[in-house]
Amino acid sequence: MLVGLVTSLIGGGFVWLWERGKRTGRLRRKADFFGLVPGETCFIVIGNKHNTRGVTTHKEIRAMIEVATLAGQLGCDVATESSDDFRGINDDRTEFCIGGPLGEANLRTGGHLAAHLPGVSILPYGQGPESVAFDVGGRRYPYRKNEVEYALVAKFRPPQAARPVMLVCGQSSLANQAAIHFLRRNYHQVADTLDTVDRYCLLIKISDIGTYGFQGASLERDVTADAFTAP
Repeated sequence: MLVGLVTSLIGGGFVWLWERGKRTGRLRRKADFFGLVPGETCFIVIGNKHNTRGVTTHKEIRAMIEVATLAGQLGCDVATESSDDFRGINDDRTEFCIGGPLGEANLRTGGHLAAHLPGVSILPYGQGPESVAFDVGGRRYPYRKNEVEYALVAKFRPPQAARPVMLVCGQSSLANQAAIHFLRRNYHQVADTLDTVDRYCLLIKISDIGTYGFQGASLERDVTADAFTAP
């Protein structure tokens, strides 16, 4: 009986250690994918509603909550900065810059795109079918509001910084939320498709929005090579 008890305790201990090690490994891989370091502080650059400075949409707030939830899971504190006021590099803090640059929604996104993703351009608002379309490496991705939308998620490290920038640039605030939500839950499968998680640019497609809302996201393409290469 004593031998059986000891065996059970040892077996249970090994199972606990294995489960703990497996969970630690998952969290480490998740942290690596998003460029977070447990115990450190990351920050979110908050954008504006289109052409309305100082006002943030409900969907953008939900996108921020997705990032805050992710950071909390990995033991990171979260700070916020305004896209209207924040200048400079991210130094030793991982930056989550959320929102596109059109309509002065997030001017910092425009700066990041120009400085680090020369293969990406965003067509201006207009009446035609190419309004707000993404152009990545010469290929167009149109914006069909509340039907099919896209978001670009890029990770890169500015030369002067010690931590990376996570740029989330959607064609709408719903697309921003959808992209973060999708990657937070599916980072493992996405990471397996990449050559490296140190630098990447992903095109996320949000389909059947009328039925599934922000939960209808999927990985459309890895556009890393096109996005980081000048045309």
